[in-house]
Amino acid sequence: MRGGIHHIDLTVRDAHASRAFYESVLRFMGYRLADAHPNGYDFDCRDGDTFWSIGILSARGAHADRVHDRYSAGLHHIAWNAASREDVDAMHAHLQSIGANITDPPADYPKYGPGYYAVFFTDPDGLKLEYVFKP
Repeated sequence: MRGGIHHIDLTVRDAHASRAFYESVLRFMGYRLADAHPNGYDFDCRDGDTFWSIGILSARGAHADRVHDRYSAGLHHIAWNAASREDVDAMHAHLQSIGANITDPPADYPKYGPGYYAVFFTDPDGLKLEYVFKP
């Protein structure tokens, strides 16, 4: 699809320390580990001819230990599509089972449009993530 996102690379403080979290959450959504390298790893998801990839990289350089601030320049959050409201609820249960930080449990968010139902959570570095169903 023209203009669709092919891949996203996220920088975390320590990719290997975050691997269990990302592997669990992304596997729930259908991603599979595609590559591991000294600075991180990549998860791919395919649906027919459609392809998406999420790369997780270890931070490097002078600011590698900086805490993520979604209100500074840079990434605010990522939201993935869920198949249904029940899928959002299943993700919530999955997040609870792995001890993830859930910032907002599943709920309706009418300010984002009719039927918008989502769970919000963070990765181990505080990066805001969302799983959403919008009919």
